[in-house]
Amino acid sequence: MRHLGTLVSRASITRRCNLPTLHRLARFFVSTPSAFRARKHPKDRFNYNPDIFFDEAPDPEHMGYARVTSNDLERHTKPPTRVKMLVRDFIEDSLYNPHYGYFPQQATIFTSAGDPIDFRAMRDSVEFQNEVARRYSTYGTDEEGPGRQIWHTPTELFKPYYGQAIAQCLVSEYLLKYFPYEDLVIYEIGAGNGTLAMDILDYIRSEYPEVYERTHYNIVEISGRLAKMQQELLVPRHSCVSVTHKSIFHWDQREPAPCFFLAMEVIDNFAHDMIRYDYRTLEPYQALITVDAKGNYGIYYTRVTDPLVASFLNLRRRLGHPPPLPSILKSPSLRSIYNHLPFAPNLSTPEYIPTRLLSLLRTLRAHFPRHRLLLSDFSSLPDAIPGVTAPVVQARVRGTAVACSTLFVRPGLFDIFFPTHFGRLRDMYEHVLAQPRAGDDHLPVAPSPLASSASPLSVGAGFFSSYQPQNRRSPADGVASASGLPVGERKSNVFTHAEFMETYADLEHTRLRSGENPLVDYYKNVKFLF
Repeated sequence: MRHLGTLVSRASITRRCNLPTLHRLARFFVSTPSAFRARKHPKDRFNYNPDIFFDEAPDPEHMGYARVTSNDLERHTKPPTRVKMLVRDFIEDSLYNPHYGYFPQQATIFTSAGDPIDFRAMRDSVEFQNEVARRYSTYGTDEEGPGRQIWHTPTELFKPYYGQAIAQCLVSEYLLKYFPYEDLVIYEIGAGNGTLAMDILDYIRSEYPEVYERTHYNIVEISGRLAKMQQELLVPRHSCVSVTHKSIFHWDQREPAPCFFLAMEVIDNFAHDMIRYDYRTLEPYQALITVDAKGNYGIYYTRVTDPLVASFLNLRRRLGHPPPLPSILKSPSLRSIYNHLPFAPNLSTPEYIPTRLLSLLRTLRAHFPRHRLLLSDFSSLPDAIPGVTAPVVQARVRGTAVACSTLFVRPGLFDIFFPTHFGRLRDMYEHVLAQPRAGDDHLPVAPSPLASSASPLSVGAGFFSSYQPQNRRSPADGVASASGLPVGERKSNVFTHAEFMETYADLEHTRLRSGENPLVDYYKNVKFLF
């Protein structure tokens, strides 16, 4: 969650980049592709033309630029020029470049000063929001242009109760399946200030000391600044904490033990690729962004050649998830009529596809073979830029979040975050985990009381019955369940924020005097996968 609002979503305090606000931000935007600058439309200084036609030839000079990735740009101390890149590399560089990226250099996580909010002493939700606004005001007001990019998470607003709910979920599952045979191993990516880890570990130590003695908490943090902050906060109080300064996409160690993997308010900032479909052939085209010598951006489309984009589209096809195309185009004859209409666009609306999310799922399968994923993030977002599953692009100006209408903004000054289709995420996740293991990517893994040295469990899985429950994964060879039976892990499910909190949180601590409970009532556009 970013920025103060009614906490139903980030949108409640955002406003579009227009009128006086737009003029204050103008110097932070980039111009449109050079092919369109001759039109001299004033708005072209801020937004690229969304109605680009496929036949319009890209600038030959731009096509000749060197193609780079976000990994190549990590050594750059300022945004690059005379290059081209996929949209996901542009987004990833804008958000995570260690020298000018949004998170390493601009973002500040809102932390409540003083004691946690006393919910039971508050009259109603209005008083609660006023208290949050008061705490925000302690950060002061910035002057001209985008200032400090302060954003908040439910972890910070509802501490320690939000973290305690997450801890209760993890411990309940651990006690049911692994205790006392295995240690409690937790991995967290994007741990922010370390508040969630602190609240989880404080709760386990207080309520489940016998579990705490067997707990190992591992943080994987892409930001060097935040990794240092987490180390200084957590290690003195909890020696079981280990902080690794690394991107999860560069992870190369195998965790053989059962573990829980936390991704809380993280995947909304995972980079996406942009594709558009040719209305004549329904063939997808990948988008590439170009940056000229003056830092102006252009965009052009090519047939899909990127392996990750191709993998995502193939996976979507196998899962039966249809592309976002008008149903009329499914008929060749109607498609032909449509394409002969005057002024009919020949490219579909831009679609943003979660290719980096697919990378995470593959990382989990390859390096955390016995993990259990707990993930939470936005399921919908208002004030997004045009497109299908398009992001919100916004900056904080004089204490107000300003939503923009284009992706082409100065790298590092703007947050870029996406909604997630949780139903499709669940399908992707289960499909990736179900793929057969090849080569040395197999179990058994670490010595465990639950490990079996007998014949593969898959052989005996159907001994008494050929029935395979739809809510269970296939059993992993070499590892039995806690009961010793060849029963696969329970498949993941999607929960609303309210459903999850009603199951695991102690709601009495966050109930207001009016009977309202912001921990349950707010965050309507957030879901959990577990």
